[in-house]
Order: sequence, then C-alpha cells, then structure tokens
Amino acid sequence: MPLLHSTCGPMRKLAIIGASGHGKVVADIALMRGYMDIVFLDDNPAVSQCAGFPIVGSSSMAGKLGTGFDYIVAIGNPTVRERIQENIDGKLVSLIHPNATIGRRVEIGEGTVVMAGAVVNSDTVIGKGAIVNTCASVDHDCRIANYVHVSVGAHVAGTVDIHERTWLGIGSCVTNNVSICSDCMVGAGAVVVRDIDVSGTYVGIPARFSHVNENWPSAGLTSRQKPTLLE
Repeated sequence: MPLLHSTCGPMRKLAIIGASGHGKVVADIALMRGYMDIVFLDDNPAVSQCAGFPIVGSSSMAGKLGTGFDYIVAIGNPTVRERIQENIDGKLVSLIHPNATIGRRVEIGEGTVVMAGAVVNSDTVIGKGAIVNTCASVDHDCRIANYVHVSVGAHVAGTVDIHERTWLGIGSCVTNNVSICSDCMVGAGAVVVRDIDVSGTYVGIPARFSHVNENWPSAGLTSRQKPTLLE
C-alpha cells in the first residue's frame, strides 16, 4: 500500500478507535483539521463518552459505520493497533497537527498521527499506523516502519531505520546511522548508540538489553538468543 502524506479530506466525519488519553489528543487534532462529527469506538462497556464525544460502539464496528466516516486507531499498544487497523474495511486517514513541522519529500502512511511540536525532516518515510508524539523529532533520511511509536520528547537522528512495532519511550534518543529491529521497547531516557538486532526491552545510557517482552511477537526467543549488553 503506498505511503501518504495526508490530512483530512473532504469528509468531515471521523471514528476514533480507542477511548483513551491518546484518543483525546487525536480528537483535538481532528477538530483542528476540520472534522466536525467525531465519535469513538471502544470495547469497554462501562464508558459512554471520551472528551465529550460519544462512544457509539465497540472496535468491531470499525469500517461499518456507514457512508462518510473516516477512521483512525488511537491505541498505544502497537500489536493491538496493528490488529485493529489491518482489519478495518474503510477509509483510514493520517492526522498531522497544524503545529507539527514536516519537511520536504516526507511520506507518511495511513493511520499515522503526528502531534503538536513534532518535527519530521526531509526524505524521511513513516509507515502506516505510526505515532510521532508531542515534541518528538525524526531527522532526515529515516525509515520508520509500520506501527512504530516515537514517544513524547523522543529524538531520532538522521539515517535511522526503526522496524515494525518498536516503541521509543519518553525522552529516549537514537543516534545517527543506527538500525533497531522490530518489536523493541526502548525505555524512557535511554540512548541507543549501536544497532539493536534482537527484539526486547532496552534501558539506560547507553541502552542495554533488559528483558524479552513476553506479550509481544518476539516472546518466543530462547535464552541463547537474548543479548546481555548493548554497549
């Protein structure tokens, strides 16, 4: 599927899947991009609204709300976000905050959100269903794969490859010319200075392997595959 650098099209109805704090921020961006009719879908039957917007059904209704609705998944967990987005039979959109800075020749995939104060510099490609959170930055010539999350205040230097479903924690940094494999969690404030080629959680300065993420697709690693140190 081709990558898109898109904003809200002529349709002004949006369904946000995930009635959470993240969903509230996505709703704010949607309002700024011209959506006038915003609803949420969520699987918690105990809640009826999110940030003043109605919850009209469960996530299973994504793609089934009728003519005119656009869709975006606002769920932090990358595995869940991927599962839901890949099963939506409807128009997925990306949302870019008006106060984000997007450089030339940047490509942004469907279902991706770029939040206030974020910077994405020239010739970077961001896949679908990704999150570039508040005041995060992704520098030139990066490849940010599907369902990656660059958290609040995280910074990615130039010519970095980050693979599917990896999550960079708040305030973390990735130095230039580094590759991070899929299904990694980089802890808050960690600094990645070398390639990461085994999935798991990495923390500290420099980032060091901590543990396997038991509920992620990489959980089947054996102990022989687990690194002890990323120096």
